Amino acid sequence: MSKLGKLYMIPGTIGDGAPDQVIGKSNIEVLSSLRYLIVESQKNAIRFLVKCGLKGILDQIEFGILNEHTRQKELDFILEPVLKGQNAGILSDAGCPGVADPGADIVALAHRRGIEILPMVGPNSMILGLMGSGLNGQRFTFNGYLPAKNPDRIKTIKEIEARSRKFRETQIFIEAPYRNVQLMTDLVKVLSPRTMLCVATDLTQQDQFLKTRQVSEWKSNFPNINKRPTVFLFLAF
Repeated sequence: MSKLGKLYMIPGTIGDGAPDQVIGKSNIEVLSSLRYLIVESQKNAIRFLVKCGLKGILDQIEFGILNEHTRQKELDFILEPVLKGQNAGILSDAGCPGVADPGADIVALAHRRGIEILPMVGPNSMILGLMGSGLNGQRFTFNGYLPAKNPDRIKTIKEIEARSRKFRETQIFIEAPYRNVQLMTDLVKVLSPRTMLCVATDLTQQDQFLKTRQVSEWKSNFPNINKRPTVFLFLAF
């Protein structure tokens, strides 16, 4: 039986920032050594590699595509080079692979196949938002995406606010950027005026916005978050 390769989980940037500002030199060194990458989008992966100064090795790299359209039965084929002994990297379109990201599926399979998993340090918008929010960092829940439409979204907001109040637990969630304004509108409408709400937008970027205020204060001071990647966090009292 041939020796298995290793699977490196390599974070990308959040937005269009320079990689060397948010990603360690060791990450880029590992990335430069790999010739097989499992990515969400080949186009976005190539753009990131060029920003990392790795344009010269692009014609040597093979890409496996793993996104929301990938079927479960395709995962073994994507992982096959690693099973044959080749080291590989998982590269998300933004932030850390495997967190709110389809990379988790291939990692689960890699564990079952006995492959060594090597997560690397990099930016994660949920954790960065929590760090900068001033809310409870000892107990928190990441809820992913809330329901896109009402009344389901309103119901969910009320439910997780009740949980936050009961357990003193920070609630974290994200939204497709083009729906940010509608979500923010629902939050200030539904949440208690005393609930602390943090809006964290374009984290690690030059135009980053990060503010925590009571919901009552947000009602008269709406942030400019339309079509900008944003993490929402709140803590109810």
